[in-house]
This record gives sequence, structure tokens and C-alpha cells, in this order.
Amino acid sequence: MILKTKLFGESYEFKDITELLAKANEKKSGDELLKIAAENSKERAAAKVVLANIKLSDLRENPVLDKSEDEVSKVIDELINERIYQEIKDWTVSDLREYILSHSTSGSDIRRISRALNGEMVAAVAKLMSNMDLVYGASKIKISSKANTVIGLDGCLSFRLQPNHPTDDLDGILASMMEGLSYGCGDAVIGINPVNDSVENTKAIMDFINDFMNKWEIPTQNCVLSHIKTQMKAVEAGASVSVLFQSIAGTESANKAFGVDEALLDSAYDLIKKHGNAPGPNLMYFETGQGSEMSLNTDHGIDEMTLEARTYGFAKKYKPFLVNNVSGFIGPETLYDGKQMIRANLEDHFMGKLTGLPMGMAPCYTNHTKMDQNDQETATMLLAMAGSNYYMGVPAGDDIMLSYQDTSFHDDATLRELVDRKPAPEFFEWLLKMGIMNEDGRLSAKAGDPSIFFKNGEVN
Repeated sequence: MILKTKLFGESYEFKDITELLAKANEKKSGDELLKIAAENSKERAAAKVVLANIKLSDLRENPVLDKSEDEVSKVIDELINERIYQEIKDWTVSDLREYILSHSTSGSDIRRISRALNGEMVAAVAKLMSNMDLVYGASKIKISSKANTVIGLDGCLSFRLQPNHPTDDLDGILASMMEGLSYGCGDAVIGINPVNDSVENTKAIMDFINDFMNKWEIPTQNCVLSHIKTQMKAVEAGASVSVLFQSIAGTESANKAFGVDEALLDSAYDLIKKHGNAPGPNLMYFETGQGSEMSLNTDHGIDEMTLEARTYGFAKKYKPFLVNNVSGFIGPETLYDGKQMIRANLEDHFMGKLTGLPMGMAPCYTNHTKMDQNDQETATMLLAMAGSNYYMGVPAGDDIMLSYQDTSFHDDATLRELVDRKPAPEFFEWLLKMGIMNEDGRLSAKAGDPSIFFKNGEVN
């Protein structure tokens, strides 16, 4: 394994795979804060040259965290298909890039070899790609999933309806939920981030959404994004919910900081399979984002992009229904500006798809970061071209509980028109029945009017 090169008349040498991966990463404020980033563009280019010639076997045999010391590494390595790995282990990272981007390589071809890739391999190849490469590579990979309904099918684009409320007021949640549904949003999931993480409140919101779904025969899924331990207790208490949610990360220590580990997620997965209201087989929902490990001081000196790829490898074990990325949510200490946010979103979507996950995206930002709505919309449109399975749907694009900016109900409708996609099939039929959408997939004149759920001035 050669970790040095001469470039621009200068010699560059990297001490190990961890340093090489960090130096080859595009500029990120999080890596700079940890003082692991390339010092300049020349060193970054040199690192990419060296990385391009590293074999995939080198990346498996030299993980950034050893599987004997980190359960994320252990889980990822246990999932590798050994037969396929033997076929590609002598490929260089450059070979893998060329294979993915070849016009003769199909999405099925890519999905097959993805079974032999670990997080380090996935991150490495993404580091060698331009933004267009990331969009094109991801666009080939189609991954659908099913809880109550199926999302991610060809020609479909879905949205999570996110009617959060700053006091968990059920009437306030209902108002936002009805408005979102009236815009054709909610086919991925109706998911609430609660303020109060108690079992009682979590169960109440789960049942409230489920009752509304049943009353209006809405073909979708429900979820309440409390801590997974709280959700499990709510299910054990009889709550009706489709999928269980949890934020996860790319190191064992970061997951412990989130209050989870493999054993807990195994138990949650078994519980929702036995007591959830959806047939599945995909019943878990994970949220991730570059920089979460750094913000928890659990990064072990590893760059944020590589850790994000490892997060996806860990998530893969649970065959999730939804995975989405919120890399812009933390702030300027991880992604400083719009350019870094756009790049991170394209990387994350590509890496998730390459890992084999049904990726959705939340190209979001907070108001204290050097990003704005134009940056967010640019990322959103590029990700739509790349084939993101779903986005968020937030009233007016401003989450009044979490205090951040994301895609709005209006954005959702616009995106479907821009990329000529329709909602998930069952949900589309429901929208037609309700008169919210026309056969061509465009919103009707009734769209955006939540009074369709009212009768004599009261909710029907």
C-alpha cells in the first residue's frame, strides 16, 4: 500500500488511511476545526491521487476503526458479501469510480457490488467524484422500500409531512397536517418531532395521527421522533405506529452518546416487526448528518464524510424504510457555507444509495450559518435530479419547533413538476379521490385548502 506521491514538484506522504481519507476530502469546516483537513488544494489533490490507487482490500484491511474496538466497524464488516468481495477486492478506488460512472454499468450492476463495500470504500470513491459525478452515479441506483405503502419507485417522488408544533398542541399539529395533505405531501410518512419526549405524549401523538389516517383512509405511515427507547415503551403500552425512528452515527461512541447501540436497535427492530401497524418488511427510520460525531467529540480524528458513510453501513443491517440526511442542521462548525452544504448533501445521497439505502434528503440550514434559501433550493434541485426518494414537507419551509429551514409544501409540488414525478401509487390514488391532484400529477384548484377535511366549520 503506497501512501505517498510527488505532485507539482513536491513530495507528499500520508501516515495512514485515516489521514489520507481526511486530506482527500473536499473542504469542510468540521475537518478544519479538527485540524485534519488538507492544508491547501495541492495537498488535497495529492491525497486524491494516492487514494485513487489504493486497493479496495487495503480499505477493508485498514479501517479507520478496528472491528475489535468498534461495533459499527464490526456490523459493517459482517454484512460484506464475501463472494462479491473476492471479485472486486483488487480493484483500485479509481477502478470503482470508473465502473460506477461507465455508461454501460447499470443500477443493478452497482447494487450488486455494493454488497461488498464498506464505509471506507464508499467514502473513498465519493471523494474522487465531482458534483455531477455524484448526481449521475446516484441517479442510476433505484431503491424502493415498503412499510404500509411503497416509496422510491420509478417515476415517484415522496415527502415526509412534518407538522411539528412548539407545544405539541394536537390542534396545531392537526392544522399543519391537513394543510400538508391538501398539498399532496405525506406519502413517505407523517412524522412529528415532539417537544415532550415522555411515553404518554409520544403514545398520544402516535395514536392521534393513526386515528386521523384511519378516518380518512390515508395510505401512508406514521412516526413520532422521540428517542427510540421512548417509542418502544409507547408501543409496549399499545400505541399504533408504523415505523420506529432513531438518529445514528458512524462510531460506537457517538451512538452511545445518542443513547443507542446495536443490541438496542436489534430489540427495537424485533418489536416493531411484531407490534407495528405496518406489514413491512421495512420498518425503521434513521436520520443522519455529517459532523454529528465531531459535535459529540466522538470522531476519533476521522473526517466527517467518512464517518457519514460508515453510518449508512451500520443502518443497512436494519433494512430501513426511510433514511434521510440533515447535514446542514448542525451549523457552521461542521459545514460553513452553502457551497459546503450542497457538496455534503450530494455526497451523502450518493453514499447512501451506493450503500444500498432508500435515501431521502433534507437539504436544510439554520439561520446562524452562511447559507440561504437559494443554496438550499440549488441542493434540492440537484438531489431531485440525482433521484432522492423523498424530502421533508414543512409549513412555509420554516420549522417553528426545531427553528431551521427546510423544504415547504409548495417546494414539494414544484419539485414533482420539475422532474415529472408523481406521489407513491397508493397515495396518488387517494389524492385523486380527494380531488387534490389531477391525473397528470399536478395539483388541482382544490389543493392547499385544508377545509376539505371540514364539515359545517368543524373537522369531519
